[in-house]
Amino acid sequence: MRDAKGTVIVTGGAGFIGSHTVVELSRAGYRPVIVDNFSNSERFIAERIERILEGPVKLHEVDCNDGAAFGAVLSSEANVCGVIHFAAFKSVNESLREPFKYYQNNIGSLATVLAAIREAKIAHFVFSSSCTVYGEPDSLPVTEDFPQKPAESPYGRTKQIGEALIEDAVRSGMSLKVATLRYFNPIGAHPSGLIGELPEGVPDNLVPYITQTAAGIREKLTVYGDDYDTVDGSCVRDYIHVVDLARAHVKALDYLLAAPEGTFNEPFNLGTGRGVSVLQAIAAFEAANGTKLNFVIGPRREGDVVEIYANADKAERELKWTAELDTETAMRDAWNWQKTL
Repeated sequence: MRDAKGTVIVTGGAGFIGSHTVVELSRAGYRPVIVDNFSNSERFIAERIERILEGPVKLHEVDCNDGAAFGAVLSSEANVCGVIHFAAFKSVNESLREPFKYYQNNIGSLATVLAAIREAKIAHFVFSSSCTVYGEPDSLPVTEDFPQKPAESPYGRTKQIGEALIEDAVRSGMSLKVATLRYFNPIGAHPSGLIGELPEGVPDNLVPYITQTAAGIREKLTVYGDDYDTVDGSCVRDYIHVVDLARAHVKALDYLLAAPEGTFNEPFNLGTGRGVSVLQAIAAFEAANGTKLNFVIGPRREGDVVEIYANADKAERELKWTAELDTETAMRDAWNWQKTL
């Protein structure tokens, strides 16, 4: 049976990474249940997930800041073996303009969800974190034991505080096994073209801006700075295909469920281990899709880390996970998704 492994509550399950994770959870034998208030996602994505899976997926339209409503979800679902918490705002640039919005939602909803799962006695929790917790690293690649330097944005700070909140919950004696997943830079889309990244308004992330520029929605792409001390002067990131990232969440849940009795919180970097510059990412899109992109060089942008990429050895060793899909595949899938919109 598809739900033989149990029910998994996926907050933000209609979002970019959440929707792909719902697909992979179902294919791995879990019964995913989406909790989403659609403040940063679209309702049609739930229907697209069902098309991919060729069957229904349970959905609760609930705000994770509403403790009573979220607790009712947990009470109404049978055999809940874990919660994966995605529901958060994620734009670095927006967080610089609206820090209160980010603190209230990202930290407030996490506290509400943790309190609810304590009440429901759910012991397995996967947290959606970010490489932004490392700030500007002193050396590369980044390992999980790197110190967390001051974050470059309110968004990054909410992830640092979120991780601290989880650690305090574990130290309080709460019966909890946690995998804290520090994403590097998710890109791409499902190979079906049915789900993918769907930013509201002008995109803050590189790849949606690339695809919208290629589609003629944006006149041009601006590369923010070409005078950094990097391979070609543009910022360097670790771009990971969203399907690889989704599969890592399944592996993390498997890991928690198989772990011996006890309480713990383990961080894992999720990346490819390879840095790709903005200009190299543009070249990968052009090569994958046989099209030229209209881009210009602009000034540096506040909040940007110069260069960061992962050492993901711990995830490979303990979660039995490694990234398999390359940048060109991600760019091809992202363009395929854009063309369906």
